[in-house]
Amino acid sequence: MGYEAHFRVWRGDAGAGELRDFRVEVNEGEVVLDVIHRLQATQCPDLAVRWNCKAGKCGSCSAEINGRPRLLCMTRMSVFAEDETVTVTPMRSFPVVRDLVTDVSFNYEKAREIPSFHPPTGTAPGEYRMRQVDVERSQEFRKCIECFLCQNTCHVIRDHDDNKRAFSGPRYLMRVAELEMHPLDSHGETGGDRRELAQAEHGLGFCNITKCCTEVCPEHIRITDNALIPLKERVVDRHYDPLFGLFRRRKD
Repeated sequence: MGYEAHFRVWRGDAGAGELRDFRVEVNEGEVVLDVIHRLQATQCPDLAVRWNCKAGKCGSCSAEINGRPRLLCMTRMSVFAEDETVTVTPMRSFPVVRDLVTDVSFNYEKAREIPSFHPPTGTAPGEYRMRQVDVERSQEFRKCIECFLCQNTCHVIRDHDDNKRAFSGPRYLMRVAELEMHPLDSHGETGGDRRELAQAEHGLGFCNITKCCTEVCPEHIRITDNALIPLKERVVDRHYDPLFGLFRRRKD
C-alpha cells in the first residue's frame, strides 16, 4: 500500500539555499531516489540530482539522508516510519553546485597526484605471478565505486576544509595502500617511495582511524582495518623500526 511521505529537500546553489517541505507519494518497495524522481516529475522539474545506474554501482547519487551519508538508490523507504520526516541534503564536505549536486572535483585532483602502478622492469604482463592472498587484498580495494561517501564523512575533511590541501582522504590513502601492498609494484625502482608519499604528500598522519569511512562504505570495504591501519604500520616501520634504520644507514 502506498502512503504520502513528508520530505525535506535542500534547494539552492553555491550562493544560498534552504530546506523545503514536500508531501510525496511513496509506493511499496521504493528507494529514496524513486521518491526524488517523483518529486521532480510532479512538483520540482528543476530539482538537480546526480544519478546514473540506480543499482548501487556507479556512486553518482551520493547525498545525506537524515544527516547520514548514503546512496539515494540504495536507501529503501521501508527503513523509515511512514510518519517520519525524511531530510535529503547534499554532501556537506564538498561545494554545492545546485540542490543535491556537489562539486567533487577535489577527489579527481587527488587521484591524479598518485603515481600509477609501475610493473617490474623486464617482466612481460603474461609473466606476472602473485599469491592468491595478494590478489584478494587488491580486489577488496578495487570494489570501490567512488561514491565519495567515505571522503564526505571523514571529519578531517568535513570539519576542516583547510585540510584538503594536505589530506587526500580515505579513498585515496586506500589507493596508495593498494599499490604499496601490491607485490609487483616497482615504483621504488624509479626512486619513488609510496610510504613517504602517503605521509608527506597525502596526509596519512591526519587520519586517527575512527572508522567512520568504513561505516558508510556501500561496498563494505574495510577501509580502516585493511588499508589505513596497515599503511600506518608500514610508515611507522620505515621511520621507527631500529633494525630497518640500521639497515638503511648501512645501505647509504
